Amino acid sequence: PMGACLATDEAATGMTAGVHGTTFGGNPLAMAIGNAVLDVVLADGFLEDVQRKALLLKQGLAAVADEFPEVIEGIRGTGLMLGLKCAMPNTKVNMALRDQHLLAVPAGDNVIRLLPPLTVTDEEIGEALRRIRGGAKGLTDAIAAEAAK
Repeated sequence: PMGACLATDEAATGMTAGVHGTTFGGNPLAMAIGNAVLDVVLADGFLEDVQRKALLLKQGLAAVADEFPEVIEGIRGTGLMLGLKCAMPNTKVNMALRDQHLLAVPAGDNVIRLLPPLTVTDEEIGEALRRIRGGAKGLTDAIAAEAAK
């Protein structure tokens, strides 16, 4: 864990030694990791690549939503912080994703949250989309089988 406390000069005048404590203060491992993360994030083209991958994921999710509207109503969010607005209870969709070995998080307003890391690869995005499509297909197949009874 790593954190920072930022203050104006005026506010900081009251912060003398021992006034502001921290559990992990001065942790050299955390600082080394923070430096490594900054090296990656500040590298030329990194954020542009994140934007490209976010568009790839969002377009792929939109295609799945178009294919399975009885499961996914739409896509929400920005960048790589995305959500699937579900057309059925999000708990059912979440279980279908787990059956496909994809972990996601149900959220409010009947949404499934998808939060891949900024370092996600195109291949991992493709695999996630295959699993989401597989989960949606399983749910629509179950709906069709129930309707056929």
